[in-house]
Amino acid sequence: MAPQTPDSILAQLMKQFRGQEIGLLAPLVMNRKGVYTELADWARPRGYTHLRVDGNFLPTTGFPRIDRFKEHTIELPVASLVVSPEHEAALRLALTTALEHGKGVLHVLSSLDGLAEAMKSGAPTAGIGTLQAYSTRRACPVCATSYAELDPRLFSYNSKHGWCPDCVGTGVKLSKEQRKLLDDSVRDDKEKGREQTFAEPEVEDVADLACPTCEGTRLNATARAVKFNGVGITEIARLSVSDVRAWVETLQVIGRLTQREGDIARDLIPEIKSRLEFLEQVGLGYLTLDRGAPTLSGGEAQRIRLAAQLGSNLQGVCYVLDEPTIGLHARDNQILLNALQRLSDQGNTLVVVEHDEDTIRRADHIIDIGPSAGKRGGRLVAEGSVQDVTDATDSQTGRYLLHAMKHPLQPRRDMQAQDLQWLTVHGAQLHNLQHVTAQVPIKRLVAVTGVSGSGKSTLARDVLLANVQAVVAKRATKAGRDALAKGIDWSGCVGVSGFEAIDRVLEVDQTPIGKTPRSCPATYIGFWDTIRKLFAETLEAKARGYAAGRFSFNTGEGRCPTCEGQGVRTIEMSFLPDVKVLCESCKGARFNPETLAVTWRGKSIGDVLQMEVDEAVEFFAAMPAIAHPLQLLKDVGLGYLTLGQPSPTLSGGEAQRIKLVTELSKVRDEVGRRGQKAPHTLYVLDEPTVGLHMADVDKLIRVLHRLVDGGHSVVVIEHDLDVIAEADWILDLGPEGGKDGGRIVAAATPEEVVRLGTHTGRALGPVLARR
Repeated sequence: MAPQTPDSILAQLMKQFRGQEIGLLAPLVMNRKGVYTELADWARPRGYTHLRVDGNFLPTTGFPRIDRFKEHTIELPVASLVVSPEHEAALRLALTTALEHGKGVLHVLSSLDGLAEAMKSGAPTAGIGTLQAYSTRRACPVCATSYAELDPRLFSYNSKHGWCPDCVGTGVKLSKEQRKLLDDSVRDDKEKGREQTFAEPEVEDVADLACPTCEGTRLNATARAVKFNGVGITEIARLSVSDVRAWVETLQVIGRLTQREGDIARDLIPEIKSRLEFLEQVGLGYLTLDRGAPTLSGGEAQRIRLAAQLGSNLQGVCYVLDEPTIGLHARDNQILLNALQRLSDQGNTLVVVEHDEDTIRRADHIIDIGPSAGKRGGRLVAEGSVQDVTDATDSQTGRYLLHAMKHPLQPRRDMQAQDLQWLTVHGAQLHNLQHVTAQVPIKRLVAVTGVSGSGKSTLARDVLLANVQAVVAKRATKAGRDALAKGIDWSGCVGVSGFEAIDRVLEVDQTPIGKTPRSCPATYIGFWDTIRKLFAETLEAKARGYAAGRFSFNTGEGRCPTCEGQGVRTIEMSFLPDVKVLCESCKGARFNPETLAVTWRGKSIGDVLQMEVDEAVEFFAAMPAIAHPLQLLKDVGLGYLTLGQPSPTLSGGEAQRIKLVTELSKVRDEVGRRGQKAPHTLYVLDEPTVGLHMADVDKLIRVLHRLVDGGHSVVVIEHDLDVIAEADWILDLGPEGGKDGGRIVAAATPEEVVRLGTHTGRALGPVLARR
């Protein structure tokens, strides 16, 4: 890029547009918000009749009010003339005037057919003509192409000035409809005049393919072509936080920057460096700068926000953190706790909701709520130091702090058995996995461990689960079996062997089990149908002619007509979130009075819905089909839930355990119904201990053992050391995160991993040593 003279631009115009009529425009405003009536007031007395606003010629007399919240480009039409040798003097004069008003930049409008007629009739002119920019300051010395002044927005893929026009800054291949939804520079008429929000529109079925135009870099060609110190911004974005910090430090070496660049960078480099260091301090040095937000775990996103607060240097702020250790390896716990301590030392108050033992012991003041959950909780059990909590007799937290879980809870399963089968992933290379070959023993409890970003979820979910799930699904149909016979198109790896032993594949995650109040644990697990049939069999129900459908709160005549079986009514509030209130007709019972008149052992169907699991186990003890899943709910620590608890009110951990109970109850049903063994299922769980107290982790471990004892294979992606200590086999990834991870550093029993001394092994040693 180099400056060029007005004579050079004149020569280009004479050559390119010879014999054509062109318009010379001086850009006054480029992509800025405002109404700009003052420009019309300036142009009018100088003899200019029009301004070109966003491609439309508007009169300077009676200049209309334009949208102040929209970005506008406003140009001053200086002259319109035919390019020819006899008009060269007039063109030179007009060019000089335009460059003067445009501060060295000139816009030329060519192909003007239909422009005069449109202006006379008052029709829009935005689509008429071809616009080209010329600059006395920035032009290519080879082809003489001019470029606009570089703007910081050019390097932002959140701005229309910088994003790739084909993927609108997403970096992925989009359809025409998806592009329209994501392009916030195009707004409906009803949105005009309003401030734009930062809420991302929900776009479905986006393909996981890089945009072919920008190759996933998200930026347009001009932004990608700009180099600083020989490096493009997209190359910097591909680096990890630690690598970018190292690159920034090299810029401070004497002689790397010119005097002018050094003066500009003097204040910028320390600011960039400090922000990158804050990300490293919370254990995120492995993240690349161009990492998409949807691919971040909840813990990573929370720590990014924490790094932003560390860099703000605010004082007197009360921060509330909800389980900041989620997704964090035991090695990095101290890094996070040190970061929290720094926030506190700056004069801030931190309220941390946490189950992690290290965090609890590090706290200055502990508030322990309990003693149990649900209706049996909500009271202050203990407050003060760790000693105060352990001294409280009814504190479950105190009991586990005093007497931590001892491992193993049951004898380890034999890993040297002759008949032991293995499920093997060959050459996994998705994301940061480095041609990993991983062996997973079948009918064993397997923990996939490693520091954050080491590739655990990629290996277990995106490669192992996805491929085995696809193969098992194809095996269920003849067309699928024929396709398998021709060969398998593996995703993210060279191949998978040993999958023949798997009959079912299931991912048990923390997604909600239902989005409406009509969904509840009883309906999700499936024993509600049995309860409805039980009520339909009573003498009162038969006398009234009620079938099982009468006792459904989803449809039929039995439900409350006011709330339609939801138990609550939603009141829409203007300018405020909707409010849910208890139904005034049924008082939350969900059924009408006629249905509630039918009782079984003195309880109506509405009473059963409001019954806690612990009470329901005793109440339905004589009905194994109902009592068995209820007992399982109690076993996983959900005895405090009511049978009709609306699904949207359940936490992620509660939803995940309900899914586990559903699976455990299916195992028994299969045995009883078919008289044969249940289908061998591969379960994949991603951090099932999230949101669980130490007492609940204990119960969860026993449930996982029960699944394996039932003849199934369980793969758990986990950081919780108590769960890892109970595994029969550990796949430990690392050694670090990001590009420094993606390898298997240990594949062995827990005791062997401790001996090998990996990051997980060093953290696991003290846990296995408890006596």
